[in-house]
This record gives sequence, structure tokens and C-alpha cells, in this order.
Amino acid sequence: MSYPELLTADEKLADAKKRLNIPRIVVICGSTRFWQEMADAAWNETVVGRIVVKPDVDMKRPGAVYTDAQAVKTDLDELHRAKIRLADEVLIVNPGGYVGQSTTAEIAYARELGKPVRFTHPEADPAA
Repeated sequence: MSYPELLTADEKLADAKKRLNIPRIVVICGSTRFWQEMADAAWNETVVGRIVVKPDVDMKRPGAVYTDAQAVKTDLDELHRAKIRLADEVLIVNPGGYVGQSTTAEIAYARELGKPVRFTHPEADPAA
């Protein structure tokens, strides 16, 4: 007797996206110092038919006060890793070629998961 092959969680997600005709999902990563550039990249990706997920909280926003900033940052980092897992590809917004420590970790995580990674300034790809 033959048994059906079990799908991994990633394969189930990919299958569900395909069955539901979900457009390609792109997650934007980069330093929040490039907030406007990330918004511009999101617009560019959206107008060509991609779903965009990106950081939506800028911890450095003037006037932002957190009782436990480290806990908030930890939670936001975990949420962003979930966005990377959900996405089909990653777009690194890195004007001037800047790639900081957090973004470098996100790139490594995405590549570990086998996600394609694109750069707005590809000459700064740490793997290049």
C-alpha cells in the first residue's frame, strides 16, 4: 500500500498560495533610517502586482516612547522574521550600499530559508 507523501509547512504554504492565486509576496528589509526609500520600494513593488510586507514601526520615530524598548524591539524582530517566512522573496533597501547588523542577520535568515534576496543597490550584497 502506498501512502501520500507528506508536505512540509513551506510546501503547504506554497500550495495554498498557488490554489488561492495569491500574487508573489515581497518582504522589504533595511534600516529604518531609510523609511522613505522603503515606502518608495513598496510602491514600486505594489504597482507591478506584488503583495508587500515591511516594517511598520520605526523605533527611532521622534516622540516615540516605549516603557521597555528592548522587549518591543525583540518582539518586532520576531514579527519581521515571520514576515520573511511568509514572503516569496526579500528586497533589501540599502541606499548608498548600507547594510547594518540587523539587516545582515535578516539576509542570512532569508538565505537560510532558501528565499531569493534582491538589493536596491546590489553591489553591497555581503555574499557578492
